[in-house]
Amino acid sequence: MNDREVAEYLLANPEFFVQHAELLAAVRLANPHGKAAVSLQERQMEMLREKNKLLERRLAELLRYGHENDSIAAKFNRWTARVIAERDPHALPRTVTYGLTEVFDVPHAALRLWDVADVYAQAEFARQVGEEVRIFANSLGAPYCGANTGFEAAQWLGAGAQPSAPASAEEAGTAAGEAGGIQSVVLLALRDPQADESAPAFGLLVMGSPDPRRFHEGMATDFLMQIGTLASAATSRLLAR
Repeated sequence: MNDREVAEYLLANPEFFVQHAELLAAVRLANPHGKAAVSLQERQMEMLREKNKLLERRLAELLRYGHENDSIAAKFNRWTARVIAERDPHALPRTVTYGLTEVFDVPHAALRLWDVADVYAQAEFARQVGEEVRIFANSLGAPYCGANTGFEAAQWLGAGAQPSAPASAEEAGTAAGEAGGIQSVVLLALRDPQADESAPAFGLLVMGSPDPRRFHEGMATDFLMQIGTLASAATSRLLAR
């Protein structure tokens, strides 16, 4: 019999060790930790302990993820409350981005809208964007998370970004310098939340960080999608009808 046949026989006949209980202590196995040989029973117990340790680590990891999600959910509720409570339409985009930087500790955030009502045409958030930005926003069916590869939207983080809304020329220069160091970004297309993903976007929300690991391709996007949906619903009232 070869090894496979022996293993199949023992699996199919578990009563073998009942009938030959003396083998449980007689069979000596090499200890993987370099100690003296151990019995089959001792080896089984050791394997169970190792399995339990693995399960305990996995449980601790799941608990950590649960606590992190609870924390993010609480922050999302705080940010949502701020956005809903904002009554001044002109201040709404600032409330959206400032809330992200303050509540979620995002280093920089900014947004631009197009096709807005005439009353908002001169606002910072309605500044002209290139056609490539609009095309890119229309192509986003899900949040983009990853490296800043020279996105035009990342340049918005130097002007009108939060928290660095410059009050002086010196502060403006500092903000522009910081924006030049944006290494990772999140890009969220703003579109009618009641429409499907193929609907044209009416804006783009960008978050950036000088830390290249802050926003990465493998990060979860569930909360980011919720942020995009709520920001879209809130700012849609600024559009021309």
